[in-house]
Amino acid sequence: MANPLQSRELSRSYGKFQALMPTDMTLHSSEITVLLGPNGAGKTTLLLCLSGLLRPTTGTITIDGHDLYEDEREAKRQLAFMPDVPRFYTELTAWEHLYFIGQAHQVGVDFKHRAETLLREFGLWDARNLYPHNYSRGMRLKLGLLIALIRPFKVLLLDEPTSALDIESVSFLVKR
Repeated sequence: MANPLQSRELSRSYGKFQALMPTDMTLHSSEITVLLGPNGAGKTTLLLCLSGLLRPTTGTITIDGHDLYEDEREAKRQLAFMPDVPRFYTELTAWEHLYFIGQAHQVGVDFKHRAETLLREFGLWDARNLYPHNYSRGMRLKLGLLIALIRPFKVLLLDEPTSALDIESVSFLVKR
């Protein structure tokens, strides 16, 4: 499918406050789209709606041809999302987070190689057995990225993915 994500007339209001004006969006395969705008412009609101974490006031969203609310399970199988502040299970190490997501998304026999490659590329290999609360902010952001990247997806949504990354990781992410 050439257009794995489409939204039509997508809007979000909080009472009388219009956080997101009606928006049409089409994301094409193999393209990177960047949302730019001032704080409070609605970028995070848009991403939360597109990810299914926040229900829009109006509009429709399709992911790989599946309506996000009519066929939620199939739509979300094609979608990976990392919020601006990733949340982690307090009782799981970084490796266990990746394993958990890998199992949930049936990464299978390729998991160990994929996980090790990602952890090494982002400089977290030596810290893979630590709990995320022991990580710096940048390391937690990297782990959030790895959790999104470990699984198969057709659409990857990232909210402020470079806000706390070192220059090497930003460069690697952009090349990926």
